Amino acid sequence: MLRLSNTVTIPDAEIEWQAIRAQGAGGQNVNKVASAIHLRFDIAASSLPDFYKERLLAYSDRRITGEGVVVIKAQRFRTQEKNLDDALARLKALIQDATVVHKSRTPTRPTKAAKRRRVDSKTKRGGIKALRGKVKGDD
Repeated sequence: MLRLSNTVTIPDAEIEWQAIRAQGAGGQNVNKVASAIHLRFDIAASSLPDFYKERLLAYSDRRITGEGVVVIKAQRFRTQEKNLDDALARLKALIQDATVVHKSRTPTRPTKAAKRRRVDSKTKRGGIKALRGKVKGDD
């Protein structure tokens, strides 16, 4: 059972995973041991609350297919157990990231005093730079 919060959990029966052979270097071990994990989680068929489902289906992530299935491949570790734990942790992180409600930004404008200070500082800086030029009558 994958616990997302105090009230929301995902039963193990809804998470489908299978062991596959990992890619990359590893010598003879990688050719005979299925240590990588291929995890699939169907969002629509799950027992998640509707809010979670809507947010996940609207979330733009390459791990979520067009049919609404989360596909995670974990092959970071050499053992199947660690890769399974890694895949479940990544699924949990994906769901939690998708369900975070961001605070909407209210646009603000600078005050008149702030605009005046900005223009005054630009004018002062321009005056300083103007004094760096050649002095007239000093030919």
